[in-house]
Amino acid sequence: MTTTVEAPKPPTAPHGDPVPRPRPGRIRRTALPYLLLLPALVLELLVHLVPMVIGVVMSFKELTQFYIRDWGTAPWSGLDNYRVSVDFDAPVGQALLHSFFVTVGFTLLSVGLCWLIGTAAAIFMQDAFRGRGLLRALFLVPYALPVYAAVITWVFMFQHDNGLVNHVLHDQLHLTDKPSFWLIGDNSFYALLTVSVWKGWPFAFLIVMAGLQNIPRELYEAAALDGAGVWQQIRRITLPSLAPVNQVLVLVLFLWTFNDFNTPFVLFGRAAPEAADLISVHIYQASFVTWNFGTGSAMSVLLLLFLLTVTGVYLALTTRGRRPSRAR
Repeated sequence: MTTTVEAPKPPTAPHGDPVPRPRPGRIRRTALPYLLLLPALVLELLVHLVPMVIGVVMSFKELTQFYIRDWGTAPWSGLDNYRVSVDFDAPVGQALLHSFFVTVGFTLLSVGLCWLIGTAAAIFMQDAFRGRGLLRALFLVPYALPVYAAVITWVFMFQHDNGLVNHVLHDQLHLTDKPSFWLIGDNSFYALLTVSVWKGWPFAFLIVMAGLQNIPRELYEAAALDGAGVWQQIRRITLPSLAPVNQVLVLVLFLWTFNDFNTPFVLFGRAAPEAADLISVHIYQASFVTWNFGTGSAMSVLLLLFLLTVTGVYLALTTRGRRPSRAR
């Protein structure tokens, strides 16, 4: 008498259909994107996360020029570096507070002008006309140029004796009584703002121009038939449709401008004038000029916390009105 062994039946779902088993090829295809991203993720952690952790550790140490050779032996100072940085009655705290206010004013003006000029240029370039492609390319030149090449060019233009700016304002237009000093004194703030706006507005132009492509032209045609003018179309159609784009654009411009180090460093050198003492250059001077890396690291951590707070509040305020309501 022979017995037959039945093969085990595949598991079935509650409704009777067999449960599909994951195929090895499908698993490999699902994991492949993550494996391709793994090298970039590791490098990102090494480039950003590791220095950030080291900077936080340095902020709790009394790291001065006496411990540069072996900074691991520097004694722990606890929160002393933070107390010195936020003691606004002492010279270090007063200088940091002044630099903070200068940076806030500079950032607000630069971001506002970059957004305004970029948006106006993008709206102007929407209509087809002869030479539009060439004009678009010219608009993007300041953004495409290397930072050092662009800023050094402005350094020569802001020279007191033979600079182009004084030549135009004083010699040609006669708007000033005498040539002005643009790289020292109070005028240094306006020089820095000019270079920042000139360098940053093409990015806003590029992003807004891309966002305008998603707005249907039928909306403008219907508004024109209803008698809406150009300004009404911009106010009622263009700006509301660009709200998600502007949310990201303003945040990116704010973070880039507030942390900008290359522009003031190339424009003024290691010692920026008091009127243009941005916080990035101020932290550099506190770290690499006075050789007090502990205090400089504490200032960097405070700056990071401030930017994280502003970013969180900004995202909470701008996304509150656009959250989809849950269906009950």
